[in-house]
Amino acid sequence: MEFIKKPMDIEEESFRIIESEVDPGVYASFSDEERMVVKRVIHTTADFEYASLLRFRHGPIASAKKALGKGVKIYADTNMIKSGVNPRTLKRLGCEIVNFVADEDVIREAKARGITRSMVSMEKAFDDPEVKGYLIGNAPTALFTLTKAIEEGRVRPDFVVAVPVGFVGAAESKEDFSRMDVPSIIVQGRKGGSTVAVACLNAIFYLMDDER
Repeated sequence: MEFIKKPMDIEEESFRIIESEVDPGVYASFSDEERMVVKRVIHTTADFEYASLLRFRHGPIASAKKALGKGVKIYADTNMIKSGVNPRTLKRLGCEIVNFVADEDVIREAKARGITRSMVSMEKAFDDPEVKGYLIGNAPTALFTLTKAIEEGRVRPDFVVAVPVGFVGAAESKEDFSRMDVPSIIVQGRKGGSTVAVACLNAIFYLMDDER
C-alpha cells in the first residue's frame, strides 16, 4: 500500500484536506491569522466542529505575539501542555512555561482548604509578576479562579487560552470567563483539552516564526 512518508508532505496534505472540507462560510469569518489557529486545532483533533466553537476575543493573537516577543512566563494548567509546546521557539523567545500543581506547598494547601490543586496552583501563579499568559486546557476550576482574580483586579493577563474540557464546569467556566475584557481564545461548550491549548499556542509561534 502506498502512503505518504515525508513529515512535511503529510502536514501539507492534512491542511489541504482541512481547507477543502471545513465549512467555507464559517472559515471565511476568521482573519488569516485566526485561520492558522483554527487549522492547527482541527489538525490536532480531526474535529471540524472546532471551526464553529472557537472564539477570538479582544485581539488575542496580536496581544500574545507582543507579550511573547518580550520573553514572558506562561502558566499552563497541565504538564502535558508544557511538554507539547514548541521548545525551540520557546527558547528563542526567552519564554518559559510554568505549572505548580505538583509542588508540595500546593498539594498541602489544597488538601487543607478542601479545594483542587489547580485552584491553588493558579493562585500561586498570580503572585509571580512575570506570568503574563495563561493556557487552561484541563481544569475548569482553574479558569473559574482566573475569572475571579480578574474581576477582583488581582491580575490582568496579556492573553488567555481558555479551553478546559469536560462535563462538569467546563462549558460554564468558559461562558463565565467570556465576560472578561481580556485578549482570549475560547472554545465554547464541553470540548477542548490540553492538546487544543498546545495547538493554539504553537499556531501563534508559527505565525511569529513566519514574521522573522
